Amino acid sequence: MTAVDPALRRPRRWAVLFAYTLVAGVSQMLWLNFAPILTLVQKRYGVGEGLASALIFVFPLLYVVLSVPAGALVDRRGYRVTVGLGALVMALAALLRIADQTFGFLLAGQIGIAIAQPFIVNGISKLVADWFSEEHGAIATGLGTVGMFLGMAVGLAATPPLTAALGLGGAMVVFAAIAAAVAVLFWIVVIPNDRGPATTMTVQAHFGPLLRDRGLQVLLVLAFLGLGVFNGLTTWLEQILAYHGVDAEHAGLVGGILILGGIAGSIVVPAVSDALHMRKPFLVGCSIGGLILLYPLCATGRFTTLLALGFALGFVFLPAYALLLEMSAQLAGPASAGAATSLLMLAGNAGGVAVVLAMPAIKGEGPDYGPAVRLMTALLLLTVVLALTAPETFARSGRRKRRRHRNPTSRA
Repeated sequence: MTAVDPALRRPRRWAVLFAYTLVAGVSQMLWLNFAPILTLVQKRYGVGEGLASALIFVFPLLYVVLSVPAGALVDRRGYRVTVGLGALVMALAALLRIADQTFGFLLAGQIGIAIAQPFIVNGISKLVADWFSEEHGAIATGLGTVGMFLGMAVGLAATPPLTAALGLGGAMVVFAAIAAAVAVLFWIVVIPNDRGPATTMTVQAHFGPLLRDRGLQVLLVLAFLGLGVFNGLTTWLEQILAYHGVDAEHAGLVGGILILGGIAGSIVVPAVSDALHMRKPFLVGCSIGGLILLYPLCATGRFTTLLALGFALGFVFLPAYALLLEMSAQLAGPASAGAATSLLMLAGNAGGVAVVLAMPAIKGEGPDYGPAVRLMTALLLLTVVLALTAPETFARSGRRKRRRHRNPTSRA
């Protein structure tokens, strides 16, 4: 493979990151298209709440199944091939949803998009490792996650008015056109800039050392807990706030401001982390911030207070996602960045499934989600304890290179 001219690398890397961010954001947008219109879907197709929610819940379930194969493909074939194929499958699956006469086509389209999503999202750490220095790794990863959060916000906010204006089929046409456009853009803009060889190891040999790394084990548990709490909160926020007299429309605004806070925080916090050459203190701070703000958010009905708490919680807690991705990639090294990301996302989505299912079970029959909120608070307390034991990963790759230089015959 011909090396990219260093003179072109600096401006080109931002275009590559932007193209990736668009694809990742659209995958999140398509995931949440049906979240704000589930009642409409139930009435139109005569399906129950459980079957209608499968349009959303199929994503974390399939992510758990496909995350490891997606990570292995990223490390073997590179992010351009893996993410590009994911974007192509996503666009084709989005076309299926245009045939909205039956519920089966919508579900088939969502399943196709859910299959594509791990191959798209798991490419971020490998791409960042190839195009960005360690000093800019966290902010680059943070910008990638900003695209995902923006996609979530657009999916939640744009679907109801588009459906009202164009009908469900018309809205699906718009979203399919967007998916096709970003897939084409990705293949045109993104070129590989591999700074390390692709792995040729078997899956067992590739993932085994990572799973035995104590530092990565801590990060995986943190992903399980943190993403589990985030998914649980966003899934049941409407019902949590309804107990305090907040209607669905206002609860949706609180959820939106939570994501907006996460977007702002995912730009600011990783940038400061890069500037100060530290990861762990910011990860600990994100965990502490989440612990302090979660319970007040879930225990009040005052709308202005909810907006302030929602933005603050998003700002301090959601940047942990970018930090975990960057820290796992630094522990694994460039050759195994895709595998590390896949393990992290597998753990996070497994946590999402577990917490989302546990919350209504713990709540019981009544409308009060207080017991479930206390469960999330306890999980966040555990994240604080674990974050304090996490390794500082900044400059880990530099130490790895120096060890190889001192001992050229050692294995990386």
